Amino acid sequence: MLDKLEQSLQFQQQALGLLNRRQNILASNIANADTPGYQARDIDFAAQLKKTLAKQPPVQHAVHLTMTSGKHIAGRAAVVNNHPLLYRIPDQPSADGNTVDMDRERVSFVDNNIKYQTSLTMLGAQIKGMMSVISQG
Repeated sequence: MLDKLEQSLQFQQQALGLLNRRQNILASNIANADTPGYQARDIDFAAQLKKTLAKQPPVQHAVHLTMTSGKHIAGRAAVVNNHPLLYRIPDQPSADGNTVDMDRERVSFVDNNIKYQTSLTMLGAQIKGMMSVISQG
């Protein structure tokens, strides 16, 4: 019985986790809007949700960097909880190399927030329905 409850809530649980991670990434982009050379990042939410639900491990891309000094730190791919971060392609790159487009970031941030709130509302409705069935016998 618990397996059926877990399966019915799994989609919303996975979606909320990914949306939360994406919100943090978007907030980081906004916070670094004035940082020279900062590259805006994001995750492909739909693809990562499909992989998570299919229980397939996400593809990890290796980054190979040439070290010009023995004091350099070895580079690794940026991965957030097994979800590879993607670079955004800027519409109008800035002179300092920063690729954050504040209009795009604000729209993505609000869109992600609406999806998060909707998913949370749907999860609450599912739980409320289950509680109603349990209390009525």
